[in-house]
Amino acid sequence: MPKLKTNKSAKRRFKITGTGKILRTKGMKSHLRRKKSTRAKQDFDRMFEVSPADRKRLRRALPYGV
Repeated sequence: MPKLKTNKSAKRRFKITGTGKILRTKGMKSHLRRKKSTRAKQDFDRMFEVSPADRKRLRRALPYGV
């Protein structure tokens, strides 16, 4: 069976934990942050679990659990 290619953009955007969860960061964090509350800005630094609807697609994009 041939090797599978990892999607490089997915590799940079997502992390896979030891238990197999796929984590993501929030978007909209690059600019216009001054008007956001401190609490909202702290949320941008956290990693969130990917929704179940996207899991299957991301497993294909990251075949080796990068």
